[in-house]
Amino acid sequence: MTIAVYPGSFDPITLGHVDIVTRASQMFERVIMAVVKNPQKRANIELSTRVSLVEQSLKHLPNIQVESFEGLTVDLAKAHQAKIIIRGLRAVSDFEFEFAMSQMNKRLCPNVETLFMMAGLEYQFLSSSMTNEVARLGGSIEGLVPEQVREYYRSQSQAAEKAGT
Repeated sequence: MTIAVYPGSFDPITLGHVDIVTRASQMFERVIMAVVKNPQKRANIELSTRVSLVEQSLKHLPNIQVESFEGLTVDLAKAHQAKIIIRGLRAVSDFEFEFAMSQMNKRLCPNVETLFMMAGLEYQFLSSSMTNEVARLGGSIEGLVPEQVREYYRSQSQAAEKAGT
């Protein structure tokens, strides 16, 4: 069985992430969406909520498993006997960082390969941080994130309005 790990903060999951994992789900028998808890980054969405949003957004893909994790991605890959780490690329600017990370992962665990996947053309501009900013400023995020994420932001906005009145 070929298993892949797709790590990320998914803060929030975007349609670019969905595009990549959908294509990966056709290439591998199982893909583990590893929602990262990174203590060096301040998340906009709680970890448990991010996990839930990823699960809800990907429930149509039967070979996807979602879990949270903290630590080295290669350790998670080894724990699941995964041979592939999937990394999404949007633009050339992503490549330098991702390349360096893949080389470190290879040094730490020579048996695990990194597979770079380009987001679809319609999503190459899209990032979670940009989505958060648009949502925070009241802009439309339709066509950028799954419906479940739009519902989450709508409910957060309504709760903030109630608290402010």
